[in-house]
This record gives sequence, structure tokens and C-alpha cells, in this order.
Amino acid sequence: MDSIKNIYKIGRGPSSSHTMAPQNAATLFKSKHPNAHKYSVELYGSLALTGKGHLTDKVILETLGAEKTKIIFNYDEVFKYHPNAMKFKAYDEDGNRIDKWLVFSVGGGELKELNEPRDVSLKEIYFERNMAEILEYCNDDNINLVEYIDKHENLNEYLEYVWRVMESTIIKGLDTTGVLPGKLQVKRKANEFYEQYKKKQMREAYLYATALAVSEENASGGMVVTAPTCGASGVLPAVLCYAKNIYNKTDKEIIDALKVAGLIGLLAKCNASISGAEVGCQGEVGVACSMAAAAYAYLLGATNEQIEYAAEIALEHHLGLTCDPVNGEVQIPCIERNAIASTKAIDAAKYALLTDGKHYISLDYVFSTMKETGLDLSFKYKETSKGGLAKKEGVN
Repeated sequence: MDSIKNIYKIGRGPSSSHTMAPQNAATLFKSKHPNAHKYSVELYGSLALTGKGHLTDKVILETLGAEKTKIIFNYDEVFKYHPNAMKFKAYDEDGNRIDKWLVFSVGGGELKELNEPRDVSLKEIYFERNMAEILEYCNDDNINLVEYIDKHENLNEYLEYVWRVMESTIIKGLDTTGVLPGKLQVKRKANEFYEQYKKKQMREAYLYATALAVSEENASGGMVVTAPTCGASGVLPAVLCYAKNIYNKTDKEIIDALKVAGLIGLLAKCNASISGAEVGCQGEVGVACSMAAAAYAYLLGATNEQIEYAAEIALEHHLGLTCDPVNGEVQIPCIERNAIASTKAIDAAKYALLTDGKHYISLDYVFSTMKETGLDLSFKYKETSKGGLAKKEGVN
């Protein structure tokens, strides 16, 4: 497995797979052909179906130049390798094609080419492939998960920056009111919930407010950290902010908790998927909840086995969750899901701490089940806005 840094990418929302990755792909293609006279970009599958709501076309046009770029929405063709496909073409002044590039946005802002292995990277940092192997390694060396991660890579400086961005996003989101951009005209609620917290001192209101703050910033195209995606970026920061500001956890403890959460996200990405277009929202909010549960369990002093159990509980109870954004926008039900998942993460951690960590279904088995479930899900429930909640009449 590669670096935990790749779970925490910093950029603008609303979608890591539909906004961040296409923008990065366009930047790479433009750098290869800066003097091209014209460009065309064909979007396939989920990228075509929800591209406008996710601002895919907008960021590509901004990157390549609207005056020289044609966007083609191919709603019908879906590649077996991954449904998020893009084909870039560059042309000279005579209309001759200079080059073409087929690339896939596989989740969390990551790009892959056709048939490129998804479970390995050019730079392998963690040679253990699943949680069972990691727990065995830790037991043999009598170390905890943070010590295991620290033996493999130095993340402190990077995660300090990640945490600063998370906190700044929360602060901005809590301070902003009004209506989110897009056809749905969704009202921001983070500030309202935060004001209720200050009046009533309801801890749940604080947790909801911080999750909403990040998710609303993401929906407006603000700066967020993927955890593991933009659409699920509100869960982990909310739980960590709750731990710091309600239970006085230190920044150092938060950094270590980010390591643990990142490891869970990395395992999910390598053994299943964190792409809503591939496995539904179980791979986004479900994995985010699992990451947050593991982080919170660590902050409560859990053993390695209890942390694994907390992560397993959180993801198990998101199995089968569809990705059905209304109007293709990362707002309904995405924003609310982040807030509710933050409470489920804390509950999962608390539940695990009441046990000795022994349980029947392993986290590894839940990963494989999530992958199987996601592949079985109908295409219309996987970030296409063709089914589920997205079919509400009078919206699309």
C-alpha cells in the first residue's frame, strides 16, 4: 500500500472524483500539449451523468480554456474498469489529432489509466495488505497502530498541515450563512446549529454543526481535505474537532488519530473502493465513518483490536448505502449524511470500548463485502442521479 498522505488530499470541492481529479487530469494533459490549437474532452458514465452538478465541465474548461475546448457528454458508454472515464484529445491548427489520453478517476482524487492495477502503487510503503496482517505485525512487535505507522513513514508535518486546513474549513463554514450554489438552493445550517449549541450547550449540536460546516464549504467549492473523499469530508474533521474542543484532546493526539483514520481509509481503498461511482456511498460516507470511529476509539485509549472493531462496526452499518445525489449536486442527501455519520462514528467507538475487541465479523471481511455489494448495486444507484432519492419529481 502507498502513503496515507494520498487519503488526505487538499483541494476545492465539491467532488474529489468529479472535480479535483478531472482538473488534475486536464492540467497534466495541457502541460503535455500547451500549444494545442483545440482540445476535446469526452466524459463517460457517472462523470457525464452528474458532471454538471459536480462542476466537472466547469473545471475542465477553466483549465484548458473555454474558447478552445469542447466537452462531450457520453451518457451511455461505461467502461468495465471504472465508470468514471475521461478521454482527452489535442488537435493542431489543421484539425489533425496530436494525441489522445484515456484516464479514469477512481476515487479520492486519484487517477489511473486503463487496466492499471488499483491495489498496488509504484512506491509501496506498507507491505501488509490487510488489517489482519497489520494486527499480527503489531502483536509480534508489541506496538500500537500509531507506532506501526510511524515505523513506515513520517507523517507529522503533513498531517499538521491537514489538521490546520480542516480546522480553518470548519471555522469558515460555521461563520457563513446564506444559500448554497446550484439549482436546489439549499440553505446553509452550520451557523444555525452552532448558535443553538452556544445557547443550549448540546454537544450533539456542536458535532452536527462542525460536520455541516465542512460539507457546506465543500458543496460551495471551498477548500477541504478528502477523508477519504470530498463528498464525505465532513465526518472525520467533525469527530476530531469534537474530541479536541469538547474533550480537550491535544493537537498531537489529533495528529496521531489522523494517522489511524488514514490507515483505515488506505485499507478501504486498496481492498475495496472509496468511489461512490463504483460502490455507492458506502465507499464514501461509510468509509469516512469507519475512519472517524477508529480515530475516536484511539483517542479514548482503545487497544488495536478495539480500534479495528470500532472501524468494522461503523462500516458494517453503512453497507448497501446508495450514492444518489439529487440533481447531481453534492448537497442532498450528502451534507446531512456527513452529520449523521459523525454521531454513528462516536457511537461505534464507544460500543467497541465496552468490549475486549473480540468479535465475529472482521473489518477485512466487511471491506470485501462492501466491494461485492457495490458491484451488485444497480448502476442507477452509483452517482448517476438516475435512481433513489435523486429521482424526486420536480428536481431533475
